[in-house]
Amino acid sequence: MSDYRLQPASLPTWGQRTALRILRLFGWNVYFKPLPGPHGIAVVYPHTSNWDFVVGILAKWTIGLQFRWLAKDTLFKGPMGSVMRYWGGVPVDRSAPMGSTRQLAQRMLSEKWCWVAITPEGTRSYRPHWKSGFYHLARTAGVPVLLVAIDYGKKEMRVVDILEMTGDQHTDMAAIGTIYEDCQALYPAKAAPIKLAPPRDMSAPSEQA
Repeated sequence: MSDYRLQPASLPTWGQRTALRILRLFGWNVYFKPLPGPHGIAVVYPHTSNWDFVVGILAKWTIGLQFRWLAKDTLFKGPMGSVMRYWGGVPVDRSAPMGSTRQLAQRMLSEKWCWVAITPEGTRSYRPHWKSGFYHLARTAGVPVLLVAIDYGKKEMRVVDILEMTGDQHTDMAAIGTIYEDCQALYPAKAAPIKLAPPRDMSAPSEQA
């Protein structure tokens, strides 16, 4: 793991070095392994606090890659909407049908470089499972999944573990669970168990990523 820890001297821009120094000021380290290709899904877990966004955006600036991230469309209303988009935010209508997953996959693959970050819990409050949007998107687009850990126990942002989703959900989620096994949320009681939601009623609105 120490081979992947970013150092200020190795970062090419003033902005990257400054972002890492801010994280270091609060005791955080960022670990990063080069990505395997130009397209993919970055799963960010656990997500139990607004501080996750602060740590995550600083880590994004440290790495210097233009990760996109999905969030509910209501967050993009008003003056902050332009700022959210500038920071890489992509609004998602969670009431949209599964067809939106195919559209997002096509949009990703049509771009030269596109990695999309998703928090599969979908909320800072406790829920009994992960949303399945990230899984369906990875399978539909045929792209790898980067598992990003926000570990408050070690104060580490780890961007190093990459998996291919096989279509065997039980096996895939077990592999993901192993990677996140020792990762501690800021509020552990709010962290969702690492399992997908049960199949939904197809007549009901879809919950997207």
